[in-house]
Formats: sequence, structure tokens, C-alpha cells
Amino acid sequence: MRLKNIKGAKEKISKSPYIIQIPETYKGKYKTLFKNKKPIHLEIGMGKGDFIIGMAQKYPDINFIGIEKFDSVILRATQKLENIELPNLKLIRFDATEIENIFDREIDTIYLNFSDPWPKNRHEDRRLTSKKFLQKYDKIFKQSKHIIQKTDNRHLFEFSLKSFTNYDYKIKNLSLNLHEDNFDNVETEYEKRFTSLGMPIYMVEVEK
Repeated sequence: MRLKNIKGAKEKISKSPYIIQIPETYKGKYKTLFKNKKPIHLEIGMGKGDFIIGMAQKYPDINFIGIEKFDSVILRATQKLENIELPNLKLIRFDATEIENIFDREIDTIYLNFSDPWPKNRHEDRRLTSKKFLQKYDKIFKQSKHIIQKTDNRHLFEFSLKSFTNYDYKIKNLSLNLHEDNFDNVETEYEKRFTSLGMPIYMVEVEK
């Protein structure tokens, strides 16, 4: 469930040093923003930031960017970062449907964590693992293509597996119950909630 609108959220997040105000200006040159040539990993739909913050803390030699389209949600992430210094992390308030407008062949890995499953068939193209989005990702990956997805939704997971393989991705890793398998993992806020209820977390890592 998404947060309700928070008064002044847009103004508050604009003051955070982690927020990229006009991401279009960095298209094709995010290495100048980070001031290094380290790999760039992107989380689409970062929610309140638990995953992307945890990853940036755990892997200082990788640059991380989190994208979230809701002001009131990304605000929570900026609040968590108020007393933390992470030079390898940036956040963008943006809608992923236009992701090719802010990146150009510079992303090494994409994370899709607990994305909206869009359960109705007529909304298939809105799923972040649909062919429509995979085509968009082609334009932002640097060279090889690498996607890691986590979800609690079995229908979305099954759809994603078909979509990935139909688009010639190869499955590198797969889990039908992530927390019972021995995988390196940083949890999202949704993931913590679902696992506390005993729900299985599905994970797939694909590459091309």
C-alpha cells in the first residue's frame, strides 16, 4: 500500500543532497556525477529505500541509483539518509515508463523488487518485466544485461520468467523461497513484512 500524500513532500525531498534534481542533464554521463567509473546499479521502484541504502552501505565499490515516482515514498528514504554519508548513492523522483530519457547505456545491473504486479491481463505492458520494459532497458544497459527480481507475487514471477526467456535472457539464479536458500540478500521493507508473515519470496537473476 502506498503512502498518502504528505504536505510539502516535494519541497522536502528537493533539499536532500541525495536527490538528482534534473536527471535528464546527466543522461549518458552519470560517471561525472559520481566522479568515478565504478559500475552503476539501478533499483526501479525503490520504495522507502531500505534495499538501496543497505546495498550502498554493503558495496562501497558500486554506485547505486534508486528511482521512485511517489514524492511521499521517496521522502521516507531521504529521511533515513539524513545522518548517513554515502557518496555512492543517488535517488531520482521519476516515472520508470520514461526511463530511457534519463539513462543511456550506462547501467550494469537493474533491481526490480516487489514491483506492482498489475494483475489484470489488459495491464500486462505495465509490468516492469514485460517486453515493453525489457526493450526500454536495452537502451540503458552499458553492455551485458543483468536483472535481479524479487517478488511475493507468484503470478508476476511466472509471467516474468516467461518474459525473460522469451526475450533471450538466461537464468543465472532462481529461488522459490529466498529466505530458505543460501543467497546473499539485502531486504526491502516489503520483504521484511512478507517474511514475518511466513510468505515465500521468489527471486530470479537473469543475464544476456
